[in-house]
Amino acid sequence: MLIEVDAELDACGLFCPEPVMLLHTKVRELGAGKVLKVTATDPSTQRDIPKFCLFLEHQLLDSSEQDGTYTYLIRKKL
Repeated sequence: MLIEVDAELDACGLFCPEPVMLLHTKVRELGAGKVLKVTATDPSTQRDIPKFCLFLEHQLLDSSEQDGTYTYLIRKKL
């Protein structure tokens, strides 16, 4: 399944709480229903980003890890 990405956020090299702070700002800039791709290297994002989505009612479409880089696809709530 191919998901069209509307915006990207590179949080690689940043540590908690910076990735989620940047994510919060970036999501505000997106229109409802738009998809944001986030890449990060901080393992705490595995916990923080799903909780962020759950708390703010955004949809975590996908999450994956490859060679220490974490990728998330998030659809902003409608």
